[in-house]
Amino acid sequence: MSFQNPVFIPGPTNMPEAIRKACDMPTIDHRSPLFGQILHPARAGVQEVLKSDTAEIFIFPSTGTGGWETALTNTLSAGDTVLAARNGMFSHRWIDMCQRHKLQVEIVETPWGHGIPADRYAEMLKADKDHKIKAVLATHNETATGVKSDIAAVRAAINAANHPALLFVDGVSSIASMDFQFDAWGVDVAVTGSQKGFMLPAGLAILGFSQKALDANRNARLPRTFFDINDMTKGYAANAYPYTPAVGLMNGLLLATETLLKEGLENVFARHNRIASGVRAAVDAWGLNLCAATPDLQSDTVSAILTPEGFNATDIVTHAAEKYGVAFGVGLGEVAGKVFRIGHLGSMTDVMALSGIATAEMCMVDLGMDIKLGSGVAAAQEYYRGSAGQALRDAA
Repeated sequence: MSFQNPVFIPGPTNMPEAIRKACDMPTIDHRSPLFGQILHPARAGVQEVLKSDTAEIFIFPSTGTGGWETALTNTLSAGDTVLAARNGMFSHRWIDMCQRHKLQVEIVETPWGHGIPADRYAEMLKADKDHKIKAVLATHNETATGVKSDIAAVRAAINAANHPALLFVDGVSSIASMDFQFDAWGVDVAVTGSQKGFMLPAGLAILGFSQKALDANRNARLPRTFFDINDMTKGYAANAYPYTPAVGLMNGLLLATETLLKEGLENVFARHNRIASGVRAAVDAWGLNLCAATPDLQSDTVSAILTPEGFNATDIVTHAAEKYGVAFGVGLGEVAGKVFRIGHLGSMTDVMALSGIATAEMCMVDLGMDIKLGSGVAAAQEYYRGSAGQALRDAA
């Protein structure tokens, strides 16, 4: 694998050099006011990226998985019921975590490639007259299948049932790359990580808590120590953590939020949509399909591309790494061997995307697939040529 080539996995993502260097800093006293000059502006930047005026931001030395655990353990008690759709590997893993924590999970089995069935959620919430369901789980962007779900519709289902359940959203592969509206969507806990849209190394679990979620914390009885938001709140008040923080990553997060906000969130989202649209144009030109069942479900951060029946899609990923030194994502769970994934989030440009499309195309031709060399690249080029000029004007 070459360190010179960009990666096309859906995280960790490529790092801008300035952000990488921001993580490389001298040791400071993490219990001094100096650390507070990193901590508090970084938290404020995350709040702005979440499009929230009220979310309380917590940043743990961990990953998105630790963020899931933080959401559950700080708001729920053993035996509580949660509602979740299983429509991909990462929703599956969150459900598994709930069950390990002795939570009761009402699972809505959903075909992989489809989004969260908000209508089914609505039916189940209306039927829950005793309000046994304490939280509704929603994966905004299912990284394994390249499927985005309508979080506003999930909130509308909760509201239509006049149900008090909390809304937890996994935004690990969407936040900071796709539009995410914490306040407008009525999200109670949002979970993400440093290694995706924030363009950092893995190592931070980043969460936003609503006041309703903070209130639920008072009665939550699931055990927690490392992920206790109360301990973290006390630490923040003293410009510190209850333990040693990842200072370099926090400094990188500060610059990452500043970078995103300087570009402008709407421009960030438009850039990701444009790059994804070029990838989708290439897939069409190859005569292939995406795992996402319908166009409205297609993710702007990762494309899961179906290969023909009988062809092992993992071979494309292996061949790309061995021959061209380029990383793509393999299929996971039910779509293992059926799809390969092109990640196009974080630090990504049209030109970078073209190199990934070209590499995937060469691999497929090398492996004997009926693909015309240059077809996908040309389709993406045509799309980018028609949209890049306007994009630069918008960003100016």
